[in-house]
Amino acid sequence: MTHHDDAVAAFTQLLGANGVITAAADQERYVRDWAGARLGMPLAVVRPRTTEEVAAVVGYCHRNGICMVAQGGHTGLVKGALPDSRTPEVVISLERMTRIRGLDPLNFSMAVDGGCILEEVKRAAEEADCFFPLSLGAQGSCQIGGNIATNAGGVNVLRYGMMRELVLGLEVVLPDGEIWSGMKALHKDNRGYDLKQLFLGSEGTLGIVTGAVLKLTPRPEQSQTALLAVPSVEAAVRLYALTRRRCSDLLSAFELMPRLCLELAFEAAPQLADPFDEAYPYHVLLELTATGPVDLSGLLEGLLEAGMEHEVVLDGVLASSVAQAGQLWAIRESMVEGQLLRGEHLRTDVSVPISSIAECVEQATAEVAALSPTSQVIAYGHIGDGNLHINVLPPAETPAEALPALFERLERAIFTVVDGFDGSISAEHGIGRSKQAAFLDRLTVTERRLLAGIKAVFDPDDLMGAGRIQPASERSSS
Repeated sequence: MTHHDDAVAAFTQLLGANGVITAAADQERYVRDWAGARLGMPLAVVRPRTTEEVAAVVGYCHRNGICMVAQGGHTGLVKGALPDSRTPEVVISLERMTRIRGLDPLNFSMAVDGGCILEEVKRAAEEADCFFPLSLGAQGSCQIGGNIATNAGGVNVLRYGMMRELVLGLEVVLPDGEIWSGMKALHKDNRGYDLKQLFLGSEGTLGIVTGAVLKLTPRPEQSQTALLAVPSVEAAVRLYALTRRRCSDLLSAFELMPRLCLELAFEAAPQLADPFDEAYPYHVLLELTATGPVDLSGLLEGLLEAGMEHEVVLDGVLASSVAQAGQLWAIRESMVEGQLLRGEHLRTDVSVPISSIAECVEQATAEVAALSPTSQVIAYGHIGDGNLHINVLPPAETPAEALPALFERLERAIFTVVDGFDGSISAEHGIGRSKQAAFLDRLTVTERRLLAGIKAVFDPDDLMGAGRIQPASERSSS
């Protein structure tokens, strides 16, 4: 292992003094994620500006046996981008790689650096009368490279798909420092293995995404947003089916929120007003978007009438302006902040078949109640793709030292329920470190062999993203 001072000197020579951070105080923002989790301190934080500089840093680390971890906008929730607490790692931050490399409105494609902020990408697309549909609460800080590495989802998945469906080409620095360029803007390319798909969802364990060609769509010319009160989760699922049949692909978002979510949002953002005169048990936030002469308002009003006739809608608020629509979406975004204000809590990110959502929520809620009767379950999420966040707020009086064991028991119970519906323990957040044990427990021998084999091809020395997704010992023994 190269001495720490030698490595820092080499990085400084490659990137300049502004490209290397070594002081502990200056590293603070790189060792803590959005939820406040932290593990260890890095050997150094390096901030390259170009793909070639990333390759030079990675090549040096590879030659000298230095572990490294790529880092984007610090918005991950599975501790995958945090520096390790046992092995000193170099944090490779892409925050200075923010170029929009090109935009082709006729091809509906856009080439960007991996460090571009999602919100800025969306804005650049809109300036060209196009639309990049990935939509996340963290879009003001998350980076495209991280979105790709985690195969991000968000609220528009039911119409546009996850990040896996929104990437045409990639540029990646491999763990030995070699640059693989697959920056093609082709909408169809059927030449053998699709290498770029290996990096989507790999969480920085196979390479560092430094560039991407993104798939755009026409910019929606109109949208309609509604917050509907529903009597139950089962009613919300039936309303979704009704909405899909009546509105088809014009439906871009369909979010389930229990009453507690609204209360949390109002705690975090007191300026938000409750759109209803009474408290209903569940709510659905939905959005229709279209380009061209489509009567979205009429469709939405007809849906509301049909929902009431089918007894799956109790009440509704239809946004009459862009500002009012923004207020309704602010409730959805603020409820996450409200959970943080309540303190440490259990977050899950599961998926089941859409038809099983109601039963899954019922069973998971019962399991949590049996283990911790005074805990509060918050089951919300993206009904249209079966992705639920079954989160748990523990009793306020629970000692901090007792929380990890409680969360472990509750998570195990929730995951067991999800298993019963042949679901997934991670629908969009990824595995990282937080879900690694549960992930490995559910793999077959064949799956373990194949995953370890893929890692061994790309990173036989296990220097990049070590300990994420798979334990290092399994990778190095392959």
